[in-house]
Amino acid sequence: MTEPMEGIYTPNITPIDMRGRIDEDKLCGYVDWLIDKGVHGLYPNGSTGEFTRFTAEERRRIIDVLCKHVGDRVPILAGAAEANVRETIDACDSYGAMGVRAVAIVAPFYYKLSQEAVFAYFKEIADAVSVDVTLYNIPLFASPIEVQTVRRLALECPKVVGIKDSSGDIPHMMRMIAAVRPQRPEFSFLTGWDAALAPMLLIGCNGGTNATSGVVPELTRAIYDACSRGQWDRAMQLQYRLLPLFDAMIEQPEFPEGFRRGALTRGWDLGRSRQPLSDNQIRTAQETQQQLSQILSELAQWMPDIIPEESSGGTTESTDDFIESVVREVMQQLRRNG
Repeated sequence: MTEPMEGIYTPNITPIDMRGRIDEDKLCGYVDWLIDKGVHGLYPNGSTGEFTRFTAEERRRIIDVLCKHVGDRVPILAGAAEANVRETIDACDSYGAMGVRAVAIVAPFYYKLSQEAVFAYFKEIADAVSVDVTLYNIPLFASPIEVQTVRRLALECPKVVGIKDSSGDIPHMMRMIAAVRPQRPEFSFLTGWDAALAPMLLIGCNGGTNATSGVVPELTRAIYDACSRGQWDRAMQLQYRLLPLFDAMIEQPEFPEGFRRGALTRGWDLGRSRQPLSDNQIRTAQETQQQLSQILSELAQWMPDIIPEESSGGTTESTDDFIESVVREVMQQLRRNG
C-alpha cells in the first residue's frame, strides 16, 4: 500500500529574472531555504507558482530543474494542469519520468462542467497515466469536485491517491474523509487553505499545501508538528498568529503578489510576476510589503512563548526556536533595506 503524502508541501513561487525568464539559480536557492526550514515537500506549478503564466515547455523545465536539484531530500507534488486531457496526460507522464512523487490536476477550468463530466475527465487521465494523481479542488478558479465524485474516483481509480482542497470548507473536508478513508486509508487529504490549517489537521487531514509556508515555513511546520503531537492548544495559538500574515498576503490584489512580497520581506527577491501591474497596484503591493514587515518584525511580541505539553511519545520542546530564527532574519533584512 502506498504511504500517504503527509506534512507541509510548499506551493513555491517561480522566480523571474530581469529579462522575464525563469531564474533557475534563484529557484534552487529558494527551495534549499524552504527545505532547510523544515517543509516536508514542494508543490511547483501550482496557483502560487502561476502555472498559467508559463508555457508548457517552461512548466516541464521547472519540474526537471527541481527534481534534479532536490533529489530525494523531499518529495515533489507537481502541478500538471493543462488545457485538455491529452496535454495533461503528456505532462503527467513527463513529470512521472522525472521522478515526482505525484501530480496534482485541477478540475477543468473555463468551462463550467457537471459532476459527471468532472468524473469522466479525471478518470480518463487516471486510467492512462503511470504516475500517482492528486485531485485539486479549487472552486474559485475551476469546476468544483463534489464529495461523491471524489469517492467514485478514489474507489474506481487506484492511481488517484489524494486530494488537495483549497475551498477552506471544513464540513466539506469532513464529508470527503468520511466517504473515502474507510475504504482507502492511504488516501491523502491536503488542505490548501492556510487560514484553517490547524482545524483541518484536527479533523483528519494529512497535511497542507500552504502558500504561507513559502514565507514562514517555520510557522506552518510548527503548526503541523503541534497537531501531530496532539498539542491542540498550541496549534490553535500558532494558527491565530498565522492568520494576520495570511490575510495580509491573500488580500493583496493580483494573487499571488502578496506572497511574492512576503518572500521579499524574508530576503527572497523572486522578481516580478509576468502579470503586468499598474502603478497603483505596485503602490498597493509596496504598502502590503510594509505591513508584512511590521507583522514579522513584531513576531517576538505577538508570538507567545508556548511550552508544549509532553506528547504521548514523551517528546517535549522547551523553546520556540523558529520564532527567534524568523525575527533574526527579518530584522537583518530590514536593516539591509534601511
